Amino acid sequence: MFAVYANEANADDPLASLVVGERPDPEVPAGWVKVNVKAASLNMHDIWTLRGVGIKSEQFPMILGCDGAGVLDDGTEVVIHSVVNDESWQGDDTLDPKRTLLTEKHQGTFADSVVVPARNVVPKPRGLSMSEAATMGTAWLTAYRMLFVKSGLRPGQTMLVQGASGGVSTALVQLGRAAGLRVWVTGRSEDKRALAEQLGAHQTFESGARLPERVDGVFETVGKATWSHSMKSLKPGGIIVVSGSTSGPDASAELQRLFFLQLRVAGSTMGTRDELADLLTYTELAGIRPQIGAELPLTEAGKGFEDMLEGRTSGKIVFTR
Repeated sequence: MFAVYANEANADDPLASLVVGERPDPEVPAGWVKVNVKAASLNMHDIWTLRGVGIKSEQFPMILGCDGAGVLDDGTEVVIHSVVNDESWQGDDTLDPKRTLLTEKHQGTFADSVVVPARNVVPKPRGLSMSEAATMGTAWLTAYRMLFVKSGLRPGQTMLVQGASGGVSTALVQLGRAAGLRVWVTGRSEDKRALAEQLGAHQTFESGARLPERVDGVFETVGKATWSHSMKSLKPGGIIVVSGSTSGPDASAELQRLFFLQLRVAGSTMGTRDELADLLTYTELAGIRPQIGAELPLTEAGKGFEDMLEGRTSGKIVFTR
């Protein structure tokens, strides 16, 4: 079958390991299902896989793609949940110490078909296109959990999103606006800030800019480059919810500010299958449609990877079949 995959790890030149070609058709174990992929979206996790982060060398070659949407053999349209749990695990999917994501142990969605546990597919709402649905399982689910499960923020409070144009950031803007929060966003360029305002941000600011007032919560996916600004932007008792560190993880903890102002820091990773189902329902109820910055055929995946690596994003990059 046709697939886009990582041939090996390459920390210094990740795109050198990217291959567009053929891979064997997957076998379907008992309790698993085959999804005929119609659309799949690109995530930073795919760049990390090319670099060899979170994957063992013996797992290569690895088909990339954490999330997607497609059709089961019986014609059912589904969205894929990419957190694969140990068979014996019960409880929050994200807390399973033996959990893995597609592309870490199991082959991913950038292919004609992908095989996942039967519980890892959720019915696709009719109102979402395949491309829109393909953005939900990673970036949008991450944003949903950060905002509604981890932050504790209420309608009427103010949230700050660090970074204006990535998949998680654009999802946070749209979800926060729909939920009745005042949404502020930082961005490196005028175009990125304009996109955030188009998606519903009430105000946007240059990266690192002094804000008109402190905020109730900050949503962090950037890390080192924005951490100090995030800490300084919080009201006493406020919360930072962190789900990534694309600029590097070695941020200063600023412990004196943390304890003196009784700030809170919460980690957040992906989300559960039930949260994905709730997210899909919420997007229908709220009339939200994800921001797709680029839609490319899977045969042109290399361009999408180049754009993400260079930060040329304006929402999600989606590959279609």
